[in-house]
Amino acid sequence: FTGAVASNQGLLRAANSGTILLDEISEMPLNLQSKLLRVIQEKRVMPIGSSCEVDVDVRIVATTNRNMFAEVKSGNFREDLFYRLNVVPIKVPALKERREDIPLLARHFLRKSAEMAGRQITEISEEAIAILQVYNWPGNVRQLRNVIEWVLIMAPELSQNIVEVDMLPPELGAVAPASLKSEKGNEIMGMALR
Repeated sequence: FTGAVASNQGLLRAANSGTILLDEISEMPLNLQSKLLRVIQEKRVMPIGSSCEVDVDVRIVATTNRNMFAEVKSGNFREDLFYRLNVVPIKVPALKERREDIPLLARHFLRKSAEMAGRQITEISEEAIAILQVYNWPGNVRQLRNVIEWVLIMAPELSQNIVEVDMLPPELGAVAPASLKSEKGNEIMGMALR
C-alpha cells in the first residue's frame, strides 16, 4: 500500500496463540472498539495492505481503573464489547484497601530501583513503612513505586543504607499524626498497625 516500506505483522498476529494485554481498555475510541469486537467474534484480522484475512487465536486481558458499567451506560464503551471482554472479571483492590501489601511492595521496589541506580540503600525502617501504610495512595501501586524512586534520587549517601522517615517525600510525612513525630512516636510507629 502507499507509503509502506516494510512488512509488519501487527500486534494481534504477533500475539497469535498467546495473550495480549489491552491496558486501560476504557480509553479506546469507539471506532476502534467496533474493530476489536469484530476481531474477537470472527477470530480473524485483515493486515493493512492485504486483501485476505488471517486467522488469529489470542487470549485478551483487558484492564481499566474505571467503572465499566458506568462507561457503558454513558455511551463511552460498547456494551457488546464489554460483555465479550468481561468473561472472567478480576477486581484488584486499590492499594489503600490492602495496606498489608505495602511493606512487601515497597521493599521490592527499593531493591529493584537501588539495583538499577547503583545505590546501596537496601532497607526501609519500620517507622517509614508505618508512614507508607498510613498514606492513602490515590495513585495506587504506581505512585508507591514512584515514591521509592524519588527517595533514591533525593537520598544523600548514607552510612546505614536504610530509608528513614525524614527521607520520605514531604506529602507522606504530613500524614503522620503529630504525636507520632515525637521521640516517643518513633516507638509507636515501630509497633504493628493492628
